[in-house]
Amino acid sequence: MNAKQTETLNDAHLNLKSDKPVIEITNLRKSFGNQVILKDISLKLFDGENLVVLGKSGSGKSVLIKCIVGLLNSDGGTIKVFENNVTGLHRKELNELRKRIGFVFQSGALYDSMTVRQNLEFPLRRIKKNLSEKEITEKVKEVLENVGLPDALDKMPSQLSGGMRKRISLARTIVVDPMIMLYDEPTTGLDPVTSYEISSLINDVQKKYKTSSIIITHDIACARTNANRVIMLLDGKVYQEGKLESFETSFDPVIKSFFN
Repeated sequence: MNAKQTETLNDAHLNLKSDKPVIEITNLRKSFGNQVILKDISLKLFDGENLVVLGKSGSGKSVLIKCIVGLLNSDGGTIKVFENNVTGLHRKELNELRKRIGFVFQSGALYDSMTVRQNLEFPLRRIKKNLSEKEITEKVKEVLENVGLPDALDKMPSQLSGGMRKRISLARTIVVDPMIMLYDEPTTGLDPVTSYEISSLINDVQKKYKTSSIIITHDIACARTNANRVIMLLDGKVYQEGKLESFETSFDPVIKSFFN
């Protein structure tokens, strides 16, 4: 991790540490059959920022981040992550790049047959192969402390509430020290209090782990808590980009319908 990445972050609305993007997308296109989902999307994620991508259901938000990590193949355009063109990488190269990217799925995607401890140990054993058993145990306990669930170590996912599952999913992602975090609707299905707790936790992760994040959401409260910058998608295109304040004071009827 370089010196820029270890600089102390401010609170949620931090000054960016670098004007060099860690993700740069240019003219990205994606269709499923005759249904066009993404239409020449271009955006940048800068070092140390939380970029919130807003949009209604079906606007292409989740498809966008799945293309970033190669879970979906794009139909055109370029996706550069740490200056690597994702669309041109071989499988081995892509898997190496994915080790530096954390993906928090909307559903949590925990392994139901594994305890919380086993869910967190699994990626560590696959990615951090040089760690001793003691180091693995210490790392698992550390991230559980950081998400506020130190006593959940030996619970099964079925014993966890929706908010707890989100926290464990986040812990499983940060346990391997990713440099980029991709959040797919992190507060969906949660009550307002738990949603705020998860949103606050995203900020805590940004500050503690020095991550750069794309947060996919239609939850305005989540955006207000986390956004350093906002992009709104509409009909598969970037409709507007800027600081959150410019969205909240906009007279554009499309944007006002989202924020009122």
